[in-house]
This record gives sequence, structure tokens and C-alpha cells, in this order.
Amino acid sequence: MRSSKPRCVSSLFLFFFLCFHLVLHLSEAQIGPPADGYTCSANETTNPCQAYAYYRAMAPNFIDLASIADLFSVSRLMISKPSNISSPTSPLIQDQPLFVPLSCSCKSVNSSTAISFANLSHTIIQGDTFYHLSTQTFQNLTTYQSVELVNPTLVATNLTIGVTAYFPIFCKCPNKTQLQNKVNYLVSYVFQPSDNFSTVASRFGVQTKSIVEVNGNNTQPFDTIFIPVTQLPVLSQPTVSPSPPPGIKTERKGVITGLAVGLGITGFMLILVVGVLVFGGGLVKKRSGTDEEKNLKLYKNEKGDKRAKEMEVSLMADVSDCLDKYRVFGIEELREATNGFGDNCLIEGSVYKGNIKGEVYAIKKMKWNACEELKILQKVNHGNLVKLEGFCIDPEDANCYLVYEYVENGSLYSWLHENQNEKLSWKTRVHIASDVANGLQYIHEHTRPRVVHKDIKSSNILLDSNMRAKIANFGLAKSGCNAITMHIVGTQGYIAPEYLTDGVVSTKMDVFSFGVVLLELLSGKEAIDEAGNALWASAGTILQGSEEEKLNKLKQWMDKELFLESCSMESIVNVVTVAVACLHKDPSKRPTMVDIVYALCKSDDLFFDISDDGSSAPPVRAR
Repeated sequence: MRSSKPRCVSSLFLFFFLCFHLVLHLSEAQIGPPADGYTCSANETTNPCQAYAYYRAMAPNFIDLASIADLFSVSRLMISKPSNISSPTSPLIQDQPLFVPLSCSCKSVNSSTAISFANLSHTIIQGDTFYHLSTQTFQNLTTYQSVELVNPTLVATNLTIGVTAYFPIFCKCPNKTQLQNKVNYLVSYVFQPSDNFSTVASRFGVQTKSIVEVNGNNTQPFDTIFIPVTQLPVLSQPTVSPSPPPGIKTERKGVITGLAVGLGITGFMLILVVGVLVFGGGLVKKRSGTDEEKNLKLYKNEKGDKRAKEMEVSLMADVSDCLDKYRVFGIEELREATNGFGDNCLIEGSVYKGNIKGEVYAIKKMKWNACEELKILQKVNHGNLVKLEGFCIDPEDANCYLVYEYVENGSLYSWLHENQNEKLSWKTRVHIASDVANGLQYIHEHTRPRVVHKDIKSSNILLDSNMRAKIANFGLAKSGCNAITMHIVGTQGYIAPEYLTDGVVSTKMDVFSFGVVLLELLSGKEAIDEAGNALWASAGTILQGSEEEKLNKLKQWMDKELFLESCSMESIVNVVTVAVACLHKDPSKRPTMVDIVYALCKSDDLFFDISDDGSSAPPVRAR
């Protein structure tokens, strides 16, 4: 008994020593990526950049391109094209490989940390947890710790159904050295238990050494690694056939027999036709060839009709979710309504006025890029947004037509800058500002995910018969915000500085554009003058100086037409104050649309008589 005790102590000591040594070794090895994400510095890489994630189709929820595209907030075509899939409507099979595009950038998540990721929004449904979404839905392309980091206001153990959470999908941008070595993309790839660097390198057509240089050699299963590629490899995609109908196996023998008989008869008829053609060869030569031309033309038409039908099916699939909500117009119906899209029906750009069964509509003609606009418009319904009534697809020329309610009095731009006969009163201008603010508040606060219009300007604000404002043209709108894009779109003079320089898409860019519209309402001047100077550039100086200096500057800014009526200077100062706040260069210091609506409502000019038909006091004044 005495001799066994030292051996026991010795064994325990050895056990703890080995455990300590193992823990120390693992600590020093730093196996796996940081749980919070990959830290970065915006100066080290191109920022932002185009990246891709390697994603696998997964039953039951992500076994088609539509659901995967919605998950990553991209279109089906943006996945099918780089993934070597012939059609965006093609069915998928379990574990089918896909390349999903990401807009990657280095972003600060707190005062001391910046990580590299693509920011995706996701609306929480019943049963969702950060862990399940990270490991299953996004297939370990992020971690739940990183999700918690970018959602500091959400409690991971008590997620509210319907709330929007943001998921940082791990990605990286090439650094200068990699760009010099012609590395155009870094593909985010989740390392599988059966993988090794050699097999992964072979799959992507790169050298094993290049993967190790980017990721180190301590990669573990389910770590996200980055594959440096000059161009995306061509994915070998399976041929997916429709499921056979029930009973196909039992009927197979009969089908084969029938097919053999059919082929025999067809062969006999073919020999007979050839004989007739040879016998009547002289007669055929004497003909003018018109029959042959007709047959060729008929063949081409049949081929064209088939292609058009395939295109129509594809286009209709993209808007299948909208079919039950909107009226689907026929192309001939629209042609008749617009005199063949004649110039006499043209309103502006590619928008036509059309009369269909006594109802007047605005018909917007566009190449097929309306799917995203339709998706957004089906989520919104507000009196200060132009209502979409229906759409039409013309498969022959791949055009899509959006049919809107007709707004009688045209655009705010035309009233402010083109109409020389009548001018808007100050009360009407303030009411228009309030209408636009209410419309923006709705899409910013009451849609999930939030919608960013991205092109607020006076020409996209329409006035109805009662001079009430409606926001139009959601062609550039983005569902979801706090994203980064490299594709800058919009109208000069209205674009927020952070979007122009860094591609930051957020609701605050709409706030900035709204501030420019307020300046237009106040001054009667265009957003960009003939010399190319932006109206907003010097707006911050209006409220500087003494009260007398402020008043003098304000009078210089004001539309001279407003001096011809008795305007409340208190109301004008209030609107200018809101405009200047909207135009702050730091987007975090701009007010929200909720704040703006409240501030504008304090204006005395909003409290005037409303008649029974909903129209305001006389909105215009003849010159």
C-alpha cells in the first residue's frame, strides 16, 4: 500500500504535466481563425472589393437559386453566371457547388476593432439562433461570435421574430502584393473534414503554396479560408433532369417497344419522301424557290417562338412572387394604350401615358432589370409612394413594362425649374416636403429589411391633382442597408459624400438627398448649376453669423417668388435648419426621417385648412 502511493502521485503529476503541455501547445499554435472575424486595415487592401463565397445547395430551404439569391441579397443571374449554370431557373441538387458574389470591405465594428466581411441582413423567424444561422444557413462562412459583435443591440438568447440581424460573411480583399501577382479575387471557402490543401488547390486550379501563404498551415475543419485566384474556375455542374412520373419503370419496356415501331415507320416515310423528291426534282427546279424560302422562314419563326417562350418562362419565374398581387398586362394592350409607344404619349425618358379601358396609367419601359424593383414595390404601400398597378413582359425584345398610377401634375422639378406660368406657394412647398419625409420614413422604418431609395431628387417626386407629393422610381432602390458597393449610381448634386467616396449604402444617404430637395424648395435653384457647382456645398454657411447676417443670407438664398407673398420667416428658418442638418458630412450626425417628420410638423405652415376633397389651400400663384 505504501509503495503504490508514490506511483499514484507520480502518475497524476505526469498526467497534469501532459495536459498543461498540450494546452500550451494549442495556445501557441493559434489553431483556427479568430472567433470574432479576420481583423484588417483599410489601407492594406483594395477596399471595398468584389469577392466570392463558395456555397453548397442545401435541402430543404436552399435547394434553388431563388432562395439562395434572397439569402445573399443578390439576383439569381449573379449566381448562375459565375457558377457555370446555363439558366437562373435551373433546378439544383444537394451539395451542388455555387459561387455567390460578395461586396467585401474592411469595417470598424467597435472603437478598437475592424474586420473584413460582407454585411448581409436577415429577418429573424421562429427557431432562428445566431449559432444555427451561422453554422447551417450560412454554412460556417461566419461565426456566431462575429454575429454578436456586429449586432450589439440584439440579445442572442432572446431574438425577436421579425427583427433584422446582420451577418458578417468572412471575406478578404487582395493586398497590393497579391494584385501585383494578378490575384483578382479571394474566394471564401469553408474547409471540410475530408479536405486538405492539395485537394482544395486542385479544385480551384491554384498552387498549394499560394493557399498556405494566405491562410497559414493550421487550418481546421469548418474554418473559413481564402483561395487566391486570377479568375474563377469553371465549376463542373451536374445535369439535373426533371423527376420521372410515377410508374415510369413498369412502363419502360412498352415505351421502348413503341419507340422502335415509331422509328421504323418514320424511316419508311423518310425513304418514301426522298423518292418523291428525287422523282419530282425537275419540277422543284422549275419553281421560283418561294416554297423553300417559306419553309426556311417558318423554321426560323418556330425557332424564334421557342426561344421567346423560353425567355418568357424565365422572366416570369423571376417575378412569380408578384403574380398574385399585380395585374399582368398584355404587350398588345400596352401598345394600343400608347399608340405604339408613340412620341405623342411620351411623358419623360421612357415613361409613357396610356389609357386602358378608361383608366389612365404611367407605363415605364425598361430592359429586363425590373425584378429587384418589383420585389421592393410589392413590400410597400403608402399614400406618399407612387402605386404600382401591374407589369408586362415582352419576350420578343426582353423588355419589361411597369404600369403605375398616373400622377396628374408631373414632377416637382418641372414646377420648380420649368413652369414659368405658375409658382408653388410656400405653404404648398412645406407640405410637399412633409409628404416626401413621410414616404421616406415609411420605407426606412416600416419595411423589413429597410429600403433605401438611393435616388431621391425633385424629378422623382410627383404631384397629384391635390398637389400632394408621391415618391417615384425605385429602379435604384436597395432592400437592406449598411452595405458597401463599388457600383456608384445616382444623380449628381444629390449623392451623399460617403456613398460617392466609399460606396456606403444606408438610409442616411436618402436623408442627404432629401436635404438637397429642401434647398431646391427654398431657393428655387437646381441641385447643380450651369458651372457644375452643387447647391448643397455652401448651405452650411446660411446659419452662421449674427441673427442679422443669418437673415440677410437667408434672403439671398430664398426663391424671389416667395417675397411676393407673406411667408413666415420662422417657418423658413425651421426648414433651413432641417436641410442643413440633413446635409451634415458625417452620416451618423444626420437626423433620421422620424426626426425630420417631427421637425417639419412644427412648422405653422402645415396647419392650414383642408377641404372636403383633401386638397389644400390654393397651391399655386399665377404670375
